Amino acid sequence: MSFLDKEKFDWRDFLKRVAVIAIPVALQNLLTTTGSMVDTMMIASIGRIEVGAVGLCAQFSSLMFSCYWGFVGGGMLFLSQYWGVKDDDGINRSYGITLSCLLTVALIFCIMAICFPGLVMSLYTDKETIQRIGIEYLRIAGFSYPLMVISVAMSVLLRCTERVRIPLYGSLVAVATNIFLNWVLIFGNLGFRPMGVRGAALATVIAQAVSIGIITLFAFRNRHVYFFAVNRHFRFTRAFMSDFFRKCSPIIANEFFIGLGNMVINVVLGRQPEEAIAAVAVFRTLEGLVIGFFAGFSNAASILVGKEVGTGNLDTAYRRAWRLVYLCQLVIGLVVFSLVLLHVPILTVMGMKGESFRIAFGFLCIYAVAAFIRMGNWTQNDTFRAAGDASYGTILEIVFMWLMLIPIVWLTGMVLKLPTLLVFACCYLDEPIRYVLMQVHLYRGKWIKPVTPEGRAALKGWKPCKPGFIQVIKMT
Repeated sequence: MSFLDKEKFDWRDFLKRVAVIAIPVALQNLLTTTGSMVDTMMIASIGRIEVGAVGLCAQFSSLMFSCYWGFVGGGMLFLSQYWGVKDDDGINRSYGITLSCLLTVALIFCIMAICFPGLVMSLYTDKETIQRIGIEYLRIAGFSYPLMVISVAMSVLLRCTERVRIPLYGSLVAVATNIFLNWVLIFGNLGFRPMGVRGAALATVIAQAVSIGIITLFAFRNRHVYFFAVNRHFRFTRAFMSDFFRKCSPIIANEFFIGLGNMVINVVLGRQPEEAIAAVAVFRTLEGLVIGFFAGFSNAASILVGKEVGTGNLDTAYRRAWRLVYLCQLVIGLVVFSLVLLHVPILTVMGMKGESFRIAFGFLCIYAVAAFIRMGNWTQNDTFRAAGDASYGTILEIVFMWLMLIPIVWLTGMVLKLPTLLVFACCYLDEPIRYVLMQVHLYRGKWIKPVTPEGRAALKGWKPCKPGFIQVIKMT
């Protein structure tokens, strides 16, 4: 058999497997982002300051996301590999410990939002008018945080066991509910009193509860074997918990320190002019659209690579990893290019005009370049984590953010008071450097570190089969 025959890759099967996982997840996130865009449009009709206030509240939610996403990443590592070998006890315990950790984080943020909203808003902006509106929003929206993480944990379990459509159905109904209730509660339709941003917050709480109900209903109808095995979810052993937290601790540290770093960046952006704060809020919503598409590939990487590592098919996992990275970058490139082309109707309908419009368009142009590289880095890191290596990408991201990005952004925004667009561009200076380092690590294959007995047995004596294009270059 010639070398090229040996390296032949079944693209049709690969793309089909990616599509089955990535498309429903991307559609789910697209629905969520669409709901956020409609929220922004409705709130924009009240005023630009309200848009900025709710946008800063969303940054507090993003900080919570960073604090709990490490547990999600760890949960997906174990769930996908245990799913590969159909280890029922491993799957149930992994879900139980993931859910417990997520709820712990959510309750802390819930208490902060409901009991100390003034402190939260003072961290993100020094504008008193924006703080006052944000406090009203947080006191209600805080109740949605525990509901949100329950929905996330359910979705992670279903996706890792390849039931990706059920979370999509939950999001579809939840987004429709959120939009309808926004129309009713923000503006006071159907006999209700106008509630403004408080109405948007209440709609969010109700929509999260609806999402849980829909997911539970469809999981029951599909008789999901792991979903309702509640008595088996919390049978933790000391050895299992030690292994879980040992593997997850780098991911948890990564998400926490990156979330803290992003908070510092948002503090800097929150002290820009009010026009810029409104533009940041709109940009974050559009950024969610890009991340939504990326999330599909992230889940595909975690499941398609992690599953093969768990079963011991290490060559297949290695080859899939390379293709997932470049496929993700191709799709993200098309998405951001489309956003730039359609920026006029999109930004206009979201309430941007004058200086706010100019700044928001500048954000999009900068991000169009940065996202192509950034999502490649994220896909590689998620691939490493699913395969058992939670340290490499974590160390790189934390080191570059705290030793390079934070000092530069703080210097340009808070000390030198440079233009907002220049400060924003500095937020992505590390991405090209990390991309090169991540590619080298991906090539070496040292990121494959199984947690299952089958995977560990296959790892002995295994050497990565280099991607075909690299081998062809060497042969010539």
